Amino acid sequence: MGLFRAEGVVYKPVQETDTASPPPQPNQFYLTANVKAPRMAGFLVKVFVWLLESPILGGLLLYILKRNNLIHKFISYAELEDSPLYVPLHPYDSEGLITNAGLNPQLSLADLKEQEIKHIDSDLSPPEKVQQAIDCLPVSSEKQPFFHRWTVLDYSKAYSSGDITPRIVAERFIAAVRESSNPPMKMSFFINYNEEDILKQATESTLRYKKGESISVLDGVLIAVKDEIDCSPYPTTGGTKWLHKLRPCTGDACCVMRLRLCGAILVGKTNMHELGAGTSGINPHYGVARNPYDPSKITGGSSSGSAAVVAAGLCPVALGVDGGGSVRMPAALCGVVGFKPTFGRIPLSGVLPLNWTVGMVGILAATVEDALVVYAAINGPLPSQQPTVSLPKVSFPLLKSATSISAIKLAKYDAWFNDCSDDIRVCCSRAVDKLCERYGWKVVEVTIPNIEVMRLAHYLTIGSECSTSLSSYLQKINCSDQGWDARVALSVYGSFSSQEYIKAQKIRNRQMQIHRNVFAKADVIVVPTTGVTAYEIKDDALKTGELDYIYGAALVRYQIAGNFLGLPAVTVPVGYDTAGLPIGLQFIGKPWSEPTLMHIAFAMQALCISEFRKPKVFHDLLYKE
Repeated sequence: MGLFRAEGVVYKPVQETDTASPPPQPNQFYLTANVKAPRMAGFLVKVFVWLLESPILGGLLLYILKRNNLIHKFISYAELEDSPLYVPLHPYDSEGLITNAGLNPQLSLADLKEQEIKHIDSDLSPPEKVQQAIDCLPVSSEKQPFFHRWTVLDYSKAYSSGDITPRIVAERFIAAVRESSNPPMKMSFFINYNEEDILKQATESTLRYKKGESISVLDGVLIAVKDEIDCSPYPTTGGTKWLHKLRPCTGDACCVMRLRLCGAILVGKTNMHELGAGTSGINPHYGVARNPYDPSKITGGSSSGSAAVVAAGLCPVALGVDGGGSVRMPAALCGVVGFKPTFGRIPLSGVLPLNWTVGMVGILAATVEDALVVYAAINGPLPSQQPTVSLPKVSFPLLKSATSISAIKLAKYDAWFNDCSDDIRVCCSRAVDKLCERYGWKVVEVTIPNIEVMRLAHYLTIGSECSTSLSSYLQKINCSDQGWDARVALSVYGSFSSQEYIKAQKIRNRQMQIHRNVFAKADVIVVPTTGVTAYEIKDDALKTGELDYIYGAALVRYQIAGNFLGLPAVTVPVGYDTAGLPIGLQFIGKPWSEPTLMHIAFAMQALCISEFRKPKVFHDLLYKE
C-alpha cells in the first residue's frame, strides 16, 4: 500500500505543549472530526459488509477508510517519542501522590482540594456504606410542584410508611413493561426480564418491611442492569444472539451482588447496542430502545435501555457500562444523570471483558443523590483480591446544600466546547454562566491539544481490545449470527495492528500529561455531553442497524477523556433543544475526585431541576389509588 501511504505527523515533546491559555486564533489548535463515511443501512450496509469481508477488496477498503479518516496520519505513521501507557491507572504512594507508570508524580491527593466530604471506612458492608451516603444527603422536602421523577428515598419512605409495598410496585412495573413492549409503543427497553423472579424478590422485600427489618433504603427499589453485566437468573448476551451460548452466566457480577445485599430488586437486563459497538442503541436482534422524550428518536448507546428505563420512570436507577461514553451519552440524550467513577473504583468482576482498559461500570439515575446512593453500594475493591495498585480511600460529598463548596474553577476550551449544535452550545453556555453567577465560581480558559487525535486513539484501542476479547468466540460462530453493523465494526477492529495499538497508547500517555497540566489550573473540565441531541430512527436501520459515523463522532466528541484516561465524569440534564429533546452538561474531574464532581453536579441540578420536563412515555409507579 506504499503508493497510497499518508504522511504521518511528527509530535513535538509534550513538555512543549501549552495548555495555559487559548491560542491567538480560537481554532488554531483545534481539529474538527474529519469523518469520511456515508450513512449506510439496509441493503447498502449488506453490500458494504460483503465488500469488507471479501479477501481482496476488504483489505483495500479498510486501508482507504483508515487513511481517509486520518488514522494513518495521526497514529499509524506518526512519530512520537512518548512511552506507551497501557492502563489508565492512577495509583498513589504512601505520601498521597497520584502517579502513572513512566510518568512523574501527577498531583497530590491534597491538590484535589476536596471540600465538604466524609471519609468512609473501606471495611463497611454495602448496606452500611449506603447509610453513610444517606447521612450525606439534604433533608428531603415535600414533592415539588414541577415534574419530578421518584427517587430512591421516595420509594423507601413510601414502603416504610406503608403507603405502598414493593410487591405492588413490582406488579405495576411488570404491567408498564408489557405495555411499553407491545404495539403501538414497542419501546424495547429490555432484552430479558423474568416476572416470576421480580415478584419473588418483591415479596421478600415486602415481608422485610412488614417485620420492620428492611436492609437499607435500597430495599425494594427497582434497579435495571445493562446486558453487559452478569445478573442471575439471566444470560448475558452483550446485545448479541450468540455470546451467552459460548459464555454462560454463572452468577452475579460484583456490583450486582452488592446491590442484592442492600435489598434492591434486580428487574432484568436492559437493551444495548450489539457488543457496545455503536452509539445509536439500535439493535437489530432485540429492537430499538426508543427515547421516552420522543419514541421516534434514538436513546444513544450503548447503555440505551438503562437510560430509557430511568427516563421513563420505570426505575430510579440502572447500571450501565461506559467504554466510550456509553453511560453519559444516553443519559444526556434521555434527560437523566449519568455518572462514571475513576477507573478501578468499581470492580469489573462479572462484566463482559469487551474493552478492559477503557470500560467501567457506571450509574444512570433520576438524580445526583440517587447516583451517590448506588455508588456507595457498589464501590470498593473485591475483598478476595489484592488490588494491583494502591487506591485512595473513598469519600462521599456532604450534599446538605447546593452552596456548600466554593472557589471552584471550571476549565473551558472554547473551540471544543462550541463544536456542537447551536441549541446545545447556547443551553450549555447559559448553564455554565448560571453556575458562576449563583455560586461565584470561575471559568478558566484553557487549550487541550489533539482532542481529535485522542478520539482516534481511543477508537483504535477500544476496537483492538474488543476484537481480541472476542477472537476465540468469533471463530466458533457464523457471520450470519451477527448484526450487519456489528460485522462492519468487527472488520474495522480486526484491521488494527499491534504497532498501531502501541502508538495509540503513546497518545494516551501524552494526553494524560496534557490533562495533568489542565487540572493544575482548574478543578474540573466542563463541556457539553454530546455534540447533537437525539436523532431520528429510520426504518431502514431496524433490521440491519446503521452506520452513521458523522453522528457517531458528534455523540462521542466529549466522552473520550473519561474512558481513555480513566477520569471520573458526570452528566446532568440542563435543558432542551427547540424540539424538546434533552441536553446534558458534563463535568470531567481529576482522578479520585468523585466527591467534588458530585458536589458540582448537585449544584447544577439545583439550578435546573425546576425546568425538567415530563417525557412523552412515563410511568408513575408510586401513584395513589
